[in-house]
Amino acid sequence: MTWQATALTLFPDMFPGTLGQSLAGRALERGIWSLDARDMREYGLGRHRVVDDTPFGGGAGMVMRPDVVAAAIAGIDLAGRPLVYPTPRGRPLKQADIRRYAAGPGVVVLCGRYEGVDERVLEASGAEQVSIGDYILSGGEVAATVLLDACVRLLPGVMGSGESAVEESFADGLLEYPLYTKPAQWDGRDVPEVLLSGHHAAIARWRRAASETVTQARRPDLWAAYQAGAGQDIPRVAGIRADADRLN
Repeated sequence: MTWQATALTLFPDMFPGTLGQSLAGRALERGIWSLDARDMREYGLGRHRVVDDTPFGGGAGMVMRPDVVAAAIAGIDLAGRPLVYPTPRGRPLKQADIRRYAAGPGVVVLCGRYEGVDERVLEASGAEQVSIGDYILSGGEVAATVLLDACVRLLPGVMGSGESAVEESFADGLLEYPLYTKPAQWDGRDVPEVLLSGHHAAIARWRRAASETVTQARRPDLWAAYQAGAGQDIPRVAGIRADADRLN
């Protein structure tokens, strides 16, 4: 069954954008997923299709009206799909959320603009409020693209190898191990010998330890959560810790 994505937006021409390229674009052409960009301005008020107004209590900017947004939501069939509102006020979007969305029938993303959306319609609709990072964007369309790309790549038939999704960052609570390809020697730097050994068990151990080392150095929040679940420390991989320190 086709995974269905709907973007509620004031700028439907921003879609599919990058979602029409590479893995997501090919999957879109093959019908693995579908994308419907709905123009919320169609539900605007009056001759000028007004969608926003000044905030109660004063302050800069404009706020998207609850009646307009509610009408736009009512104009689509959620069909069991979650309604997601990307916002810097939301909880952090996690890979576990992406897996949950991808495992369902699809997702509806509400793309905010201006200062945001009236809180009452968010409460009334039960929208999940999620944040893709601690920074501000001009609107929710870019965040929606991030969310949808992350979901689509997990759909069956999109990626060439099922192992790709299993071994990458966050799949097991850790950042992914460092990656290397040919040539084996470049700019005075060598690929770790174990990766050239052909010893699969040793390679797996090295990759696991490298993931833990990098996670501990770069994402102490993830490392703390991982330790709480694993209940043990793993020895660091020589050469990885120093590199991780430089990138902090």
